[in-house]
Order: sequence, then C-alpha cells, then structure tokens
Amino acid sequence: MTKSTTASKVAKWIFFVLTIAIIAGIMLQRDWLYDWYRGIIYEPSSEMANIRKSLKLTGRGEFLFNAAQPILNSDDEFNSYCRHTDTEIAILGCYTNDDIHIYNITAAELQGIRELTAAHELLHVVFARMPEAQKSEFKPILEQVYHANLDILESDINTYDDSEKFEELYVRAGTEIKNLPAKLESHYAEFFTDQDHIVDFYNSYISVFRQLEAELNALSAEMDVLNNQITAKTAEYESRAAQLNADIISFNSCAEVPGCFASNAAFRTRRNQILAEQSALDALYNEINQLIATYNQKVEIYNEYVIKNEKLNMVINSSIKPDSL
Repeated sequence: MTKSTTASKVAKWIFFVLTIAIIAGIMLQRDWLYDWYRGIIYEPSSEMANIRKSLKLTGRGEFLFNAAQPILNSDDEFNSYCRHTDTEIAILGCYTNDDIHIYNITAAELQGIRELTAAHELLHVVFARMPEAQKSEFKPILEQVYHANLDILESDINTYDDSEKFEELYVRAGTEIKNLPAKLESHYAEFFTDQDHIVDFYNSYISVFRQLEAELNALSAEMDVLNNQITAKTAEYESRAAQLNADIISFNSCAEVPGCFASNAAFRTRRNQILAEQSALDALYNEINQLIATYNQKVEIYNEYVIKNEKLNMVINSSIKPDSL
C-alpha cells in the first residue's frame, strides 16, 4: 500500500468523522433552536407565571420550562390531553407532544400541589433531552436512592411499567427527596436553585394525605382496642349476671326454708354479698355503655376522616367532579 493511498483513506475517515460531528451539531442546534423559539413565543397566564417564579428556576431550568409551554387546565381540558382510559388513578400533570399540562387544583388544603406538579413535569422535559450516557451514569445512583427511600417511592414507582420506572424514579427523586447523593444534587441544581424548596412543595400537599392516613390508622387501632374491651367486658357481665341470677334464686329459696341460714347474721352477710355483686354489675354495665359511647364517637370521627380523604382524592382526580370541600 502506497503512502498516497494511506493518506487518502485517512483523509476520507477524517471527512466521515467530521461529517457525522457536523450533522450531530446541526441536530443539537436544531433542538436548541426549537426550544428557544417555543420559549420566546410562550406567554404564561398570571397564575402560571407565579408558579414559575415560585419554583426558583435557574436560567437553564426556566429556558426548558418556557420551551414546554406549561398550561393550567380544567378537568375536561386536562383529560383530553393527559388521561386515557383509567379513571381510578389521579393524574396531576403530563408532558405530551412537547407540552406540559397541569391539572388546575385550587383546593386551599392542597397548597403546593400545582408547583410540585410543574417541577415534576419539568424534569420529564429534562429527561427527554438527557443523553443516554448520562442516564446510564445516574441509574445505579438512583437505584440507591430508591432503596434508601422505599417508604416514599416504592408504592408509586411500582404502579409504572418497567419501561417507565427509571424515568419516574429520576423525576420523583428530584422533587420528593432531600439530601441526595452529590452527583444528583449537582445535576438537579442545573435547573432548580434550591431543590429542597421543590421537595417542600411536595411535603406541603402530601402531608395532608399522610396526616389523614395517620389519623385513620390511629382511630382504627383505638377502635380495635375498645371493641376488644367491650367484647370482653360484655362476656364478663353476662357470665356474672347469670351467676347472680342463680345466686338470687338460691338465696330466695333458702330464705323460704326455716333454718336454711344458720343465723340472721349469715342471712344478712349473704344478702349483702348479692347486693354488692348487683352494684358491681351495675357499675360494669355503665362502664360498658361508656365504652360503647366512646367507640361510637370514634366511629363518627373515623367516618368524617374517611369522607374527607375521599373528597380530597376526588379533588385531585380530574375524572371526578366532587362537591366542594
């Protein structure tokens, strides 16, 4: 092989590499220009502008946020963009066809839910633009985060198909978990000036559901204890009442037989024992009634919490039109 042939092949190889690099650069530039154009024509509503401001985005974060043109939707509008067939699951937002849609939940008790949803969907935008090499780099780190925070992440992540779990984990880690590994902290800081602030939005609204769940669990446990006490004391009352009735019959029968009682003192002692047992049973009866009253009060409170929880879940489910809270 001559030197000129070798040089020619090297030149062709260099030309090929440069061509690929140029094409890749053009593609990347095209994506950036597309985002830039969508961002400059985006005109958020005043509410969305306030949400954007509250997220404390970096320049890069705001650039991508505007490029996705987030919009607050009413239930019917939101469903047309984000909901498919399942009406049981509450969907708060979606990123579809390059746009972010957020269900416009305005319940006073759920402060932070729209802000959290906006940040959540923004990270879907980020993920869609992330190089595969970076995703591979984050995967083992995010798996560690997942296993360290199963109480927060497991139930929700497991509702997704395997093909969607990694992306959802990436998004939820950035919006629901504080004190992340340094590499992730640094990454999310490219978009949020204060990632802990984003997690605060999550904690603000989710704490309402967690508190209700805690109250329901506590009341359920208390009702179980009361029910066991009522059952046990009722059984005791019935057993002792049966014995008392038998003792009264025996006492009356003996009283009718001359000499059955050895003395008047023995008669009075036995009579006083029966009266004392009757008083004790009356006290036990009243105690049972008080336990039942307390149990019924807790049932009433429990039912109120159940209704409250159902209404809140209806508020965040765009497929249901709930009564006002």
